[in-house]
Amino acid sequence: MLNLDKTMKFNLWYLLIILITVPLLRDLWISQNQVKQIPYSEFQALLDEKRIDKIIIGQQDITGKIIDPEGKKKYIHTQRVENDLAKELAQYNVQFEKKVESTLFKDLLSWIFPFLVFFLLWKFVANKIMQNGGAQGGFMSVGKSKAKIYVESDTKVDFDCVAGVDEAKVELKELVDFLKNPLRYQNIGGRMPKGVLLVGPPGTGKTLIAKAVAGEANVPFFSTNGAEFVEMFVGVGAARVRDLFEQAKQRSPCIIFIDELDALGKVRMGGSMGHGNDEKEQTLNQLLVELDGFDSTSGIILLAATNRPEILDPALLRSGRFDRQVLVDRPDKIGRLEILKIHTKKIKLRASINLENIAALTPGFTGADLENIANEASLIAVRREASEVAENDFTEAIERIMAGLEKKNRLINPFERKVVAHHEMGHAIVGHILMPAGGIHKVSIIPRGIGSLGYTIQRPTEDRFLMTKTELINKMAVLLAGRVAEKIIFNHLSTGAADDLDKATEIAWNAVTKYGMDENIGDIVYDNERQTHLDMVNPLPPRMNSDKVAQEIDSAVRSFIKAARGKSENILDKNKAVLQKAAHNLLEKETLLTSDLQEIFTELII
Repeated sequence: MLNLDKTMKFNLWYLLIILITVPLLRDLWISQNQVKQIPYSEFQALLDEKRIDKIIIGQQDITGKIIDPEGKKKYIHTQRVENDLAKELAQYNVQFEKKVESTLFKDLLSWIFPFLVFFLLWKFVANKIMQNGGAQGGFMSVGKSKAKIYVESDTKVDFDCVAGVDEAKVELKELVDFLKNPLRYQNIGGRMPKGVLLVGPPGTGKTLIAKAVAGEANVPFFSTNGAEFVEMFVGVGAARVRDLFEQAKQRSPCIIFIDELDALGKVRMGGSMGHGNDEKEQTLNQLLVELDGFDSTSGIILLAATNRPEILDPALLRSGRFDRQVLVDRPDKIGRLEILKIHTKKIKLRASINLENIAALTPGFTGADLENIANEASLIAVRREASEVAENDFTEAIERIMAGLEKKNRLINPFERKVVAHHEMGHAIVGHILMPAGGIHKVSIIPRGIGSLGYTIQRPTEDRFLMTKTELINKMAVLLAGRVAEKIIFNHLSTGAADDLDKATEIAWNAVTKYGMDENIGDIVYDNERQTHLDMVNPLPPRMNSDKVAQEIDSAVRSFIKAARGKSENILDKNKAVLQKAAHNLLEKETLLTSDLQEIFTELII
């Protein structure tokens, strides 16, 4: 019966459209094909020629028959002009009559048609809202979850697509095994964690590894974002959280993934601050209730990702809610190599290319950065009309991402080019002596990016995770070497070392206030921002320093900078002749590679 009703409604709509459109189309066809529209002056000329056979006079127009030279009758139409038309017609013995036009149909149509258009548009929008909003439809669906539901065939991601985060993969493989074999854990009395928090810098692959878990387990994957829960209407976020978990219970076993959890789970303010009824806090409270409410044996696992764990509410991170925190960190050299292999599968690489060299050139790069490098390298190869991607394409892509786009057309006066050449060679010489493991890969005075007039690229031979006090001072010495070279050669200082000074000051400040490397300051942390990824549940309160301690910190920072500058001055004073020769070569070639630099470095006095 339901299908019959729908069919009848469907036919009635079509019948109504036909009844309206057919008369309109008929009148249009007649007017365009059978009736000739003429001006009134031509109508009078036809009267004079006695070619008018019969006319019908309306209130505003005149329709009539004319006789053409061949004796055929045709219809004409013209607008009526107010004059004594009856006398003229009688004078020419033309048969005429007056027609009283009925405007009822036109008047009804002018009212019905706009209403009909508005009704159809409203019905179309309402149907779309119902389709997007679920069974309740309409604006009542504002409380429905916006989570996208994927199955394994949609994600098409498994652990083979994830590289560089082997420790995280091992942790999450246990979740996959639980979703596939829950009885194995239930028989022994164990339970899986209700929630797993993926923590790491942006671009390290937190979302990708969450999709891989769903792909490996072959279960539904509810993917949403923390910001999608919070709206301007109070209570909407809490309703969406409830709806998300209801949908998950109906389709368990499954995985719920909330990206950017910090947008939803930011630490709550105290009641005295007047934020107790804030919409975000209500949404967070509902999430906490849902985490406490569902059974860990129900086959629902909550995954969340954030790059700012220090601002999450401690109640969200306690045991029984997000039981496990998995670090998805930047990959090491081996991890970067594996990531490059994945992202270059579909790229035609030259046989001689060595991806290990590319991995060595990219310390600190995330998986997203490496994917971008592979894509940029292929674009560079296409730009030079090559059929394969070479290693130089990858090197140029790395430089483009690190330093910006080359600007060979930027005009720099000869003196400034000379200053930049000595500045960059100062970095290279001091870096070669103090940080030999860094390996100077390239020196260039071709401007890049917004403010870079030159750059020096080092290629570390290994990843480092700890640095000694001496190594930090050497690193600052390399940063200050460009400024020192300018002072030695030209006896002046320029603004070109602004970024170097900023980085060197930051290293010195951290050495004193965070790492306790100054003997006078002692083994005390004075940094005000002391929350770390390892201190998420019980962050340390900010420490207030006395004026005397602040002066001692400033003095210690200056001592670190002075020691680093002294090292640079000592090296470049002894190698002034080599510095000038190397700068001259750099001015001629604009770019010096490893082979060119090795010849220069053999003359250095260490």
